[in-house]
Amino acid sequence: MSARVVPYYCPYCGEEDLTPYEPEPDSDVEIRGGWHCADCTRVFAVKYHGMAAAATFAAPPTGSTPE
Repeated sequence: MSARVVPYYCPYCGEEDLTPYEPEPDSDVEIRGGWHCADCTRVFAVKYHGMAAAATFAAPPTGSTPE
């Protein structure tokens, strides 16, 4: 698995002109391993949080209901 998730579109403007972003040493931006959108000039990061467990549902009862 790669260390960096590659986004195909900017989550803010939807454009595709993305480049890897590493801040300058004196920059106030704290994102490491982020992406820079050349169209809207935003810097963002993509983070994988994991997979959620699938919801389980009980099967509906079959046959007649007891009285």
